Amino acid sequence: MYQWISFVSMWAIPLLISFILVYGWHRRVPVYESFVDGAKGGFVTTVRIMPHLIAMMVAITMFRASGALDLLLKALAPLCNWLHIPGEIVPIALLRPLSGTGSLAIATDIIARYGPDSLLGRLAATMQGSTDTTLYVLTVYFGAVGIRNGAYALKVGLWSDLAGVVASIIVVYLVFL
Repeated sequence: MYQWISFVSMWAIPLLISFILVYGWHRRVPVYESFVDGAKGGFVTTVRIMPHLIAMMVAITMFRASGALDLLLKALAPLCNWLHIPGEIVPIALLRPLSGTGSLAIATDIIARYGPDSLLGRLAATMQGSTDTTLYVLTVYFGAVGIRNGAYALKVGLWSDLAGVVASIIVVYLVFL
């Protein structure tokens, strides 16, 4: 079984690319020219969203470097203790909507320190997979198409992040305790 999965994973992308090229050639599509046109469009989109990405990265860096994250963690500690939520995973819940890289670094540290099969390791991994980088998504997609008012999308995204955090805690506690 493992050999079959290894074989498929090794050949899936080359076969997909080959299929696209052959299919395009068969349909008489100028494949290379189409690729270049798509790359040009991607470059224009990248240039258009770059200011939004830089602003978001600066804001996240300021939030972490200013000590605001630490203050927020200290303020939430009594509530987390009362709810029996381990304090080690709270930074993931707070940073995940802001920065996928930052929350992944914290999750990686938790898994390295406590192990992947520990309660904290499982909570970190499940939370990492159950939530999204809401502000990044809004910045990239809304910046790409020029949407200026994303208030409702931000509210829905943050509420769904909260639901993902709560659901991941409940599921891990139910399955692994």
